[in-house]
Amino acid sequence: MSSTSNTNISPVASITVRDAVIDLMRQFGMTSVFGNPGSTELPMFRNFPEDFRYVLGLQEAVVVGMADGYAQATRNASLVNLHSAAGVGNAMGNIFTAYKNRTPMVITAGQQARSILSLDPFLSSAQATELPKPYVKWSIEPARAEDVPLAMARAYYIAMMPPRGPVLVSIPVDDWDQPAQLLPARIVSTELRAEPLMLDQIAAALDASQRPAFVVGAAVDRDNAWDAVVQLAEKHNARVWAAPMSGRCSFPENHRLFAGFLPAMREKIVGLLDGHDCIFALGAPAFIYHVEGSGPYIPPGATLCQLTDDPATAAWTPIGTSAVGSIRLSVLDLMAVSAPPPRALPAARPERVRAEPSGRISVAYVMQTLAELRDPADIVVEEAPSARPVLQTYLPITRSEGFFTMDSGGLGYGMPAAVGVALGKPGVRVVGIFGDGSSMYSIQSLWTAAQLKLPIVFLILNNRRYAALQDFAPVFGFTDSDVVQGTELPAIDFVALGKGLGCQAVRVTDAALLRDALQQALHSSTPVLVEVEVA
Repeated sequence: MSSTSNTNISPVASITVRDAVIDLMRQFGMTSVFGNPGSTELPMFRNFPEDFRYVLGLQEAVVVGMADGYAQATRNASLVNLHSAAGVGNAMGNIFTAYKNRTPMVITAGQQARSILSLDPFLSSAQATELPKPYVKWSIEPARAEDVPLAMARAYYIAMMPPRGPVLVSIPVDDWDQPAQLLPARIVSTELRAEPLMLDQIAAALDASQRPAFVVGAAVDRDNAWDAVVQLAEKHNARVWAAPMSGRCSFPENHRLFAGFLPAMREKIVGLLDGHDCIFALGAPAFIYHVEGSGPYIPPGATLCQLTDDPATAAWTPIGTSAVGSIRLSVLDLMAVSAPPPRALPAARPERVRAEPSGRISVAYVMQTLAELRDPADIVVEEAPSARPVLQTYLPITRSEGFFTMDSGGLGYGMPAAVGVALGKPGVRVVGIFGDGSSMYSIQSLWTAAQLKLPIVFLILNNRRYAALQDFAPVFGFTDSDVVQGTELPAIDFVALGKGLGCQAVRVTDAALLRDALQQALHSSTPVLVEVEVA
């Protein structure tokens, strides 16, 4: 972040709110605006600067999803522009996901003119600051037009403070042309070390352990702590599990110490961690559950330690010792104070069984084929809940920033996030893996990808149903003969949708043709949709 204003505004010209905000965003490196325009936002974009770009999404949830992927890929807050109450309402599903993803994002929302707000005008937001709560870190409608630049600066700093997240600034339409002053960007520290005494206690517990286990969550990769965590795990010869429902990959999944993925069920977590006497949750809640469980939170006789960048997560963790601070800096501190005894390597993860082609294409065969063909540097963005366990088995992620999905469980994030990641990582191919049901929440993303000619493979696993719900139904008492209402999705033509939105598109129904279709898509310089009919 620069502390020197870099403005194209003439020193003799009158400075407006618009001038000051544009100048400030330029200093923050936020020159991409993700939006879907409405009437109350139009003055923001008059005389739009040449060094900015407007990334158009065809629906507000798509806009926020793109901005989420972009912010995660660039490690900087993204700038989003939404339309008053209706636009913010449309976007709320992905605002919720951005909040759960801990994605830094500054959202500006249009508002009607101050002079008529008391008359409840058309397209006004009656409670603009309350609408996005509780899924923004902060929201404000400045009391005066001249306060808008300062509110935007504060919004940026709050969004970037750990745990990061979205913020919202509601801006009346007549504020943009009011006089204001330029603001210099400030340098604000956002990395806080955990308390040394707490780290000493965690180091002592790890050193005294005979069979330690690490549970790594999304904050490891978000905080650029991948390499440090690998070194710490190797120092302790600890088995490493991925935390339940983690939105990032935080440990190489082909590493000798990698043990697999914990499910979001208490009893199964305890069973998989049984035999470990010290469990260390790094950058992860301890633990996320999807269904009600019972019994202990960890195996009997084990101790739990946690390192998190989120005080709220530390507060609700039911047992153990929690340290709060930067994952990367704190792990480096742990490396310096930890001195474990020599330990034997834990048992290796069982080899997976190779998938073979059959009459109906299996998801396992699709993931295995993709793993054999893709460049390891390709980034995977996933939103295929029923296929995720198979993906985790057959498509190992081996690099930092190599995988993105949603921490929220809300659908509609994946397709636009793939667009945002591709924009944030120019020159890198993105492979998006989506269920047919998930795809329909944000299919408009294909249009933006086509318009921008982004190198994205949109791989749609079409099983003609909401498979995750059908698979989950027995947990709630459904039998094999019961019909799960509203879960069948016949007759969706994704090839037609892809072509209609400007993408190349192909359908694969024969396993013998899968490799060639994926090979061509992975070498295209523009987006390609590959629909695979799977069993």
